[in-house]
Amino acid sequence: MVKHTILISGFLVLLCLLLGDFVCGWFHRSAPGEALDHADQSCFCHLTGVLDDCFCDIESIDVFNNLKIFPLIRKLIEKDFFRYYRVNLKRPCPFWPDDSHCSIRDCHVEPCPESKIPVGIKSGNYNKYSLAANAIRDIKECEQAHELGAINSTLSNQSKEAFEDWAHHDDAQDHFCGLDDETSPEAEYVDLRLNPERYTGYKGPSAWRVWNSIYEENCFKPRSVYRPLNPLAPSRGDDDGEGFYDWLEGLCLEKRVFYRLISGLHSSINIHLCAKHLLDEAWGKAVWGANVHEFRRRFGSAETKGEGTRRLKNLYFLYLIELRALSKVAPYFERAFVNLYTGNVHEDSATKELLLQILTETKAFPMHFDESSMFAGHKMEARRLKEEFRLHFKNISRIMDCVGCDKCRLWGKLQTQGLGTALRILFSEKEIKNLPENSPSKGFQLTRQEIVALLNAFGRLSTSIKELHNFRTLLKDQR
Repeated sequence: MVKHTILISGFLVLLCLLLGDFVCGWFHRSAPGEALDHADQSCFCHLTGVLDDCFCDIESIDVFNNLKIFPLIRKLIEKDFFRYYRVNLKRPCPFWPDDSHCSIRDCHVEPCPESKIPVGIKSGNYNKYSLAANAIRDIKECEQAHELGAINSTLSNQSKEAFEDWAHHDDAQDHFCGLDDETSPEAEYVDLRLNPERYTGYKGPSAWRVWNSIYEENCFKPRSVYRPLNPLAPSRGDDDGEGFYDWLEGLCLEKRVFYRLISGLHSSINIHLCAKHLLDEAWGKAVWGANVHEFRRRFGSAETKGEGTRRLKNLYFLYLIELRALSKVAPYFERAFVNLYTGNVHEDSATKELLLQILTETKAFPMHFDESSMFAGHKMEARRLKEEFRLHFKNISRIMDCVGCDKCRLWGKLQTQGLGTALRILFSEKEIKNLPENSPSKGFQLTRQEIVALLNAFGRLSTSIKELHNFRTLLKDQR
């Protein structure tokens, strides 16, 4: 560990020498004996060093994300394949009757007109099997093109067998989240670029109940812990926040990981809302931007009684989990038969090339989370714990249908599905390694919906870490 820390420190020193204040500003430290300014007394003061339950430090993640990954992932999710997400925002809450839907204008989600959806995306999920499904896909596209006239759409026996294989495979998958029925008439395509995640004003009892259910009913909590896990819950007056996270050490690794994933997701969402906050609405025109006061309220040491830094560390932990999943799934996307199909050959080729570039970067990251340490105990106990882990997370994905703001529900569903897909990838290593070279209907598969959610969810985490650098700068400017 000492050798590891020395190497990291040497790397950062070298980086500072090469890039100067541009990079070193991210790692501001007060010299020994120097008085800490107001910014350093906030949540950034201890946001440094090695993360719990892994061997990666925050500084390395900042450099890797902000200089390498963020510019690439931002470009990728603007591509047509990744900007259109099919979602059902009308599914009822399965846990409680909820009539507290947000009436604020900015809560509204504008569905994408059918005419705007690329023809290859409208053709459905058959595109996930690429070469083997080309004939079927071409039939569906030709049926949509009136000028080509009628064609024979009868499926061969071989195609029927392929469909049966695909259906059997999909039904057997160990999904970590509930998936929307994309064939439902209530499911609609949404252009994510036209419906960005930002502060909508959605708060109060409805939002509190959603997060409270996630934390108190689905996170693993020892019976000896009486304090609410929900950071939105009011704390006792005599509670100074110290030792709140000590109970985590009494849990097994898997249950600690679960809590940190949920806390990290919550932190990431809060950062998005602070970075795209409604600053002004004069003359009927909304102005969105970074709200430092709101950021302090959600993460400042004084405002959160010392918990803000822990919440931000959990964001970095979640980033490592999804980063590891991307590095693990790279062999799947490297297969020739896996195309990102929209119908525009040149665009699709450029999109896949950019995705492979990102995956190459993720594989080169030297300090990945080691998922092999999870579910590694006695076989029966490990299987039981994994199933409990999976069902808890699947339950959280269903709670997203209880969110009363449509835009918040959209991004909540997408990010939980993205994380669920990442977890599925992490524990499907053997299936990914054993992918057949020329049989796309066999073995590990991802639907287009899962791919879009996976990369957009990681894009949200990448943006959160980049926004932390921006807030650090803003806080320094206000000292």
